[in-house]
Amino acid sequence: MSREFRNEALTDFTKPENREKMEAALSKVANEFGKEYPLLIGGKRITTEKKIKSYNPARKSEVVGIAQKASKADALAALDAAWKSFESWKRVNAEERAGYLYKLAEKMRAKKYELAATMVYEVSKSWAEADADVAEAIDFCEFYADEAIRYSKGSPCVQYPGETNELRYIPIGVGAVIPPWNFPLAILVGMTTAAAVTGNTVVLKPASDAPIIAARFIELVEEVGIPVGVINFVSGSGSEVGETLITNPNVRFISFTGSKEVGLHIAEECGKTYPGQKWIKRLVSEMGGKDATIVDSEADIDAAVEGVAISAFGFQGQKCSACSRAIVDAKIYDQFVEKLAERVKKIVVGDPSKYGNYMGAVSSKNAFEKICEYIEIGKKEGKLLTGGEASSENGYFIQPTVFTNIDPKARLAQEEIFGPVLAVIKARDFNHAIEIFNNTDYGLTGGIFSKNKDKLFRAKEECYCGNFYINRKITGALVGVQPFGGYNMSGTCSKAGGRDYLGLFLQGKSICEKIL
Repeated sequence: MSREFRNEALTDFTKPENREKMEAALSKVANEFGKEYPLLIGGKRITTEKKIKSYNPARKSEVVGIAQKASKADALAALDAAWKSFESWKRVNAEERAGYLYKLAEKMRAKKYELAATMVYEVSKSWAEADADVAEAIDFCEFYADEAIRYSKGSPCVQYPGETNELRYIPIGVGAVIPPWNFPLAILVGMTTAAAVTGNTVVLKPASDAPIIAARFIELVEEVGIPVGVINFVSGSGSEVGETLITNPNVRFISFTGSKEVGLHIAEECGKTYPGQKWIKRLVSEMGGKDATIVDSEADIDAAVEGVAISAFGFQGQKCSACSRAIVDAKIYDQFVEKLAERVKKIVVGDPSKYGNYMGAVSSKNAFEKICEYIEIGKKEGKLLTGGEASSENGYFIQPTVFTNIDPKARLAQEEIFGPVLAVIKARDFNHAIEIFNNTDYGLTGGIFSKNKDKLFRAKEECYCGNFYINRKITGALVGVQPFGGYNMSGTCSKAGGRDYLGLFLQGKSICEKIL
């Protein structure tokens, strides 16, 4: 039975008792460093000869856990198991399927601190960011459970004399779920449960940079008793396991969140038909952004500075919704830049397992090197306002970095960096600001700070992106509150956490019966 949805409350770490619980969880997880986690294929736990060691980015020699490196054969076995399970799972009523998600939510709620601690170590999230990740995962479970029940009732049809007519929604089959490393629990859980609760079965391939938190989720899947083969888990490389899944003719849909390059490759593969394939593969994709905040001449500058700083540097700027462009009206540009420099210099960078450190390490050596390359590009394209320092001696730490005097067409203003680098761009006026805002291949999130109602109306209408925020930060979309997904190279505008999302994993069946 569905219940009234409410977003999971975030943990208040200013309370000593909550800090104590988090410290205890961090110690518990640390004591389990080096533990090995199996694949899960058709209910069987499987170990492989090759392994994936997951390292702590903040203490790069520290092994958080060891995952299996699945082969092509393992991926194919997982697909077979998923298809076998699909025949029975698709017949389970929606209320029962939803019941498993409600149980999953309760399990995650009970282990909130432990799950958050795992992400602190594995992907270097701060306490607050890790806690919010778990809360979002809980929200996805409960919201999608409710929505699955709603979809099960079908859609109303106009009735015609002498007939009864109905439109039902039925699952589409077996899908590959390929989530990102930056929200390694929330997005993974949302993508996986949305597909499963609608009667589909899945093969889940987690990101190679975050397999341990994924494996901990799989442990919960087993604990709540979701039937074997409904959710199959194959950690492994994108080039082997991922490619096997996206090119296989027996995959009915692909749910993907990640880079533009990989997303476009998957989209291309979905457009092909392989021998034995009798459907057009469905793609649900979110691919990133080059998100901007407009700071109008009539903005509250202090509020704008705070919103931009939080949006740009939360989780080291490693969010597809992160503010990487601040577009500031020339009339207040100098004032904004001065205040922004002061605010950014207050950000504390360090080991996120220590309470109070706002920014941790970036995700990996590759990410570190890429971001450092962009910092060097920024020094040539603009003026370094603050930051720019980086160290990989013990962990992959980069100071929050701001460049001013960036041309709207510069690389720093056009390319997704996925790190703590912000480009500040001067706009001649409001019209120019909107022009700059829309001058990108992406269209995920954006926002504006202004007190002028006419300008706000125009911004709502003319700023082209999937999620738009007014006089607040542009990150932190809540399930059910701000359905998430964007335009252009930001993906298929799937609107995760919205009332339309489950429809992407279903197909309609019209049934007409003559009244005798």
